Amino acid sequence: MAQGPRSRHDLTQGDIGRTLLLFSLPTLASNIFQSLNGSINTIWVGRFLGEKALAATSNANIIMFLMFGAVFGFGMASTVLIGQAIGRRDVESARRAFGAAAGLVFGTALVIAVLGYLLAPTILHLLATPENVKVLALAYLRVTFLSLPGTMLLILLTMGLRGAGDAMSPLWFMLLTVVLDSGLNPLFIAGIGPFPKLGIAGSSTATLIANHVGAVGLLIYIYAKDLPIRLRGAEFGYLIPGRALLWTIVAKGLPMAAQMLVMSLAGLMMVGLVNRFGVDTAAAYGVSQQLWTYIQMPAMAIGAAVSAMAAQNIGAGRWDRVEGITSAGLRYNLLLTGAMIGLIILFDRPVMALFMGWDSPALPIARHIQLIASWNFVLFGMTMVYFSAVRANGAVLMPLVMMIIAFYPIRIGFALFAMPKLGADALWWSFPLGSVATLAMAYAYYHWGNWRRGGLSHALDPEEASEESLAGAEPAGRGQPNG
Repeated sequence: MAQGPRSRHDLTQGDIGRTLLLFSLPTLASNIFQSLNGSINTIWVGRFLGEKALAATSNANIIMFLMFGAVFGFGMASTVLIGQAIGRRDVESARRAFGAAAGLVFGTALVIAVLGYLLAPTILHLLATPENVKVLALAYLRVTFLSLPGTMLLILLTMGLRGAGDAMSPLWFMLLTVVLDSGLNPLFIAGIGPFPKLGIAGSSTATLIANHVGAVGLLIYIYAKDLPIRLRGAEFGYLIPGRALLWTIVAKGLPMAAQMLVMSLAGLMMVGLVNRFGVDTAAAYGVSQQLWTYIQMPAMAIGAAVSAMAAQNIGAGRWDRVEGITSAGLRYNLLLTGAMIGLIILFDRPVMALFMGWDSPALPIARHIQLIASWNFVLFGMTMVYFSAVRANGAVLMPLVMMIIAFYPIRIGFALFAMPKLGADALWWSFPLGSVATLAMAYAYYHWGNWRRGGLSHALDPEEASEESLAGAEPAGRGQPNG
């Protein structure tokens, strides 16, 4: 295996708290830009097209999160493999892992884009999308499906670089994507200047263009800088992985994708329940989701940093640092997520008015939702830290089981059971209840589970026996929008 020197992206040395914070901040900034992009686009849609269009984008966006989940797990598995390989200073293995994930993710995204475009009407029907917004939702959703390949490539490149310890490079290209998307949105929606007037489809068209430009730009940058995940010559053969590596990525990626799907399906079910209370409640819920995206940004950034740091340290055999990484992640999550919730609650009314106007009947509903449900994201962030640490060693099945229990019999079950008495409030109270359950299970598994045994099989040489790829199976399993 090719051994490389220690680099400035080495996460196995130095002060744990400082390293985690410095790695988290560019990821947090990238998440802020990405979320700001979605919020600006929602403002354009709400101001140009009104509440019906807002409800349409809310229905379409949760579907796209479901589609991302179908391919996202492969990227998550490759990120851990890349991190462990970089921790061992094994650049060739990191490239094998990235190449295999790129072939799987991009190919799957192309298939989903085509099927999603064709089946979009059926999907909206199954979601019980209100008839008065279905035409808008269909126009928005179909173009969004077409943007999936470029979007997934951009996400995969970003995840690969973070696994290699580089959180800064993706930040600049996320900023480029945001500037393009938010700038093109009003031009395509309203038909300003030489741009065609596409209405709600113009918003998704702007996203399609911006994400493809960002993905191609980041790819060019990776090759220009000769970064660790780039492929050249015979290395392009890594896009078609050997059996052992394919099994490792699929065996670990599918449960992680399933975690995204569990969240997405729960979100779809929640949207279906919210839609029963009318367009105003649906629009209020859509705006609440926009604010929740900001609230959960620190948790997502810290979770990504914990995963990358833990993977590199596990690869380097530095188990003494993993516990410190987890503890630091919990502290930073409590501080940053708590501060974010405080700011959102304090300024919720003027922020929400940006999306729907001061006189919108959906505004008081959205404020009520925030007061009940927002604080659950502190618990969600703590859960993310625990899950990120155990996933860094390939433990993926138990987090999946925990999420299924928390989201369905607990969250959705409570909502359905309590709706006759509490009305829509049953939906909002189900969020903190589900988060309490998930955190309790994650805490128990991290401290007393056997996730430290096993570990991800590296299976990165085509001549390795396929049996070796089974070494990373989840020990406890035999016999990972809005949280």
